[in-house]
Amino acid sequence: MLNVAILSGWHVHAEGYAKKFQSMAGSRVSVVWDEEPERGKKFAANLGVPFEPDLGAVLKRDDVDCVCVNAPTSMHREVMVAAANAKKHIFTEKVLAITNEDANAIRKAVLDNGVKFVISFPHRGNPATLFAKEALAQKLLGTVTLMRVRNSHNGSGRGWLPPHFYVEETCGGGAMMDLGAHPMYLVSWLMGRPLEVSSVFTAVTGHALEDNAVSVFKYEGGAIAISETGFVSEYSPFMLELYGTEGSILINQEGVKINSTLLGGKLSGWVTPSELPKALPEPCEQFINAIADDAPIHYNIDEAVALTEIMVAAYKSSREGRAVKF
Repeated sequence: MLNVAILSGWHVHAEGYAKKFQSMAGSRVSVVWDEEPERGKKFAANLGVPFEPDLGAVLKRDDVDCVCVNAPTSMHREVMVAAANAKKHIFTEKVLAITNEDANAIRKAVLDNGVKFVISFPHRGNPATLFAKEALAQKLLGTVTLMRVRNSHNGSGRGWLPPHFYVEETCGGGAMMDLGAHPMYLVSWLMGRPLEVSSVFTAVTGHALEDNAVSVFKYEGGAIAISETGFVSEYSPFMLELYGTEGSILINQEGVKINSTLLGGKLSGWVTPSELPKALPEPCEQFINAIADDAPIHYNIDEAVALTEIMVAAYKSSREGRAVKF
């Protein structure tokens, strides 16, 4: 049985992660730490575990094998480097860090200490997106010319996001930094390293940080990727589109469809795949399985650093009103 320390209830997903680790056969939550003690005490009480106000004391406990980091993004370097140096395995909510310097410092600590590391990239494990990855590997779309991925909700429009999600010092950004991480890591995974990025971020609801955002990436050979997100869209399902010189893939709430000149045989027009790849283990499961059984990690420290890199460039583009090169 692996003992997990929950490090902060700051992020809106903290409770979900804690309950997941509590429910898994191979793990349990043993303690909670929070940079805001009153919130931490309530969180710990709800989980039925002790609260410890001292992070150093948490990391010295014998009943802590690993940590789940939900702390403010601005604290990720402090918290994760300390955890790695204490030889505690690390699971973290996205993004890894606000700056490239912080991301690389975390990476160094993880590698130097040989700890397991998983970042929460759940869309990477979905059968539909795994199908898209396989289709690209098989060149079923020919040369890819455009990717568009959208992930948005109504958190600002309906007022259900916590006020601290609009504080730049701790969040590092608004909708794109948080919810937009999903389109961003999918763009990086499916399209590779871009040449440059151009961003337009706006605040529809008047908050200090953006709640409506688009970043456009340019690639060698002329391909374009569009990453869209926001906190102000009602009825906005997840969508992923891939277009190429020989075909296209559409992924939305209705499933997956592909149309390609290269499918051959009797297949023509838009086709729903008869079978999709098997889903990968959920990020929390991946983490526990990697520690217990040395199972594969699909969302590793290098991919976490890459996400920070494209976020930093995307925000610089928005601030400066120009394309930013990589």
